[in-house]
Amino acid sequence: MLTSTPVSLWLGAAGYCTHPEVLTIRGGTLRPVAFPAGFACIRHPKHGIILFDTGYSSRFFTETATLPQAAYRYITPVVYEEQDSAADQLGRMEIDAADVQYVILSHFHGDHIAAVQDFPNSRFIYLAESYEAVRKLGTLRAVKAGFLSGLLPEDWIERSLPFYRKDLIHPSTSGQLRAVERKLSVSSKSSASGEWSVSREAYGPQHDLFGDGSLFAIELSGHAEGMIGLLLSTSSHDYLLCADTVWSSRALRENRRPHPLAGIIMSDRREYVRSMDRLREWSSTNPELRIVPSHCREVLAEWGGRWLT
Repeated sequence: MLTSTPVSLWLGAAGYCTHPEVLTIRGGTLRPVAFPAGFACIRHPKHGIILFDTGYSSRFFTETATLPQAAYRYITPVVYEEQDSAADQLGRMEIDAADVQYVILSHFHGDHIAAVQDFPNSRFIYLAESYEAVRKLGTLRAVKAGFLSGLLPEDWIERSLPFYRKDLIHPSTSGQLRAVERKLSVSSKSSASGEWSVSREAYGPQHDLFGDGSLFAIELSGHAEGMIGLLLSTSSHDYLLCADTVWSSRALRENRRPHPLAGIIMSDRREYVRSMDRLREWSSTNPELRIVPSHCREVLAEWGGRWLT
């Protein structure tokens, strides 16, 4: 396992938006395709219920009722009903929204933060540079950046627990262990066990969010400035919640980048390519790693809607 403290994981989606497929994957069709607004629920042995992103909520429609914010809704048409909300889905699992201790935000696009106000007791964890990139934008630039400030609660700052790029460091291991892990990373497969074995060090600078070896944030900028993914392990599998580094498992598997027009909404196209290349490298080095894009129907069909332990 990549982490020392296993958790349980539940994957779901709160509504979806539609795009022509060709915008999200080279060679795709012109027909509109549904992209679920994914979120993850994590059951931590000490900190209880934690969310990674939130998907849509009805507030998205309130915030995009008039121009210029309405352009967001027109460019990415959204299909959503109240029973789709993350809070309602948790309720059906007998988890009260008030019991969610933390919400980890990958980045500040509306489809990832729209429901943060549904969790009144949560603290918000995010890379500070991600919020700094959008918080002072004028209305038009904020819409282009996919940020709707009205989605955040009034006590946002008081409830925030940001970390910084300087907090992202390589895993600290002893010199001997680092040498062994590097050898495993290069050889990829252990001849003795026949199992893939890759150390966390292979994933570059990380931040141990709770200091207990359970959840590790990794910066994956490009789609949005300061976007983070989350490395975690259940007792049986390793997962990387990669947010919008790719929009589908197919794009990753076939190395098919988005259409150049998709670059309009990106913070840095070159950085996006670098992050996607890193994701492909990790997938190749560790085929057992379960990579979870936020908007992938294939992932939800395979792993969604049940507790992964």
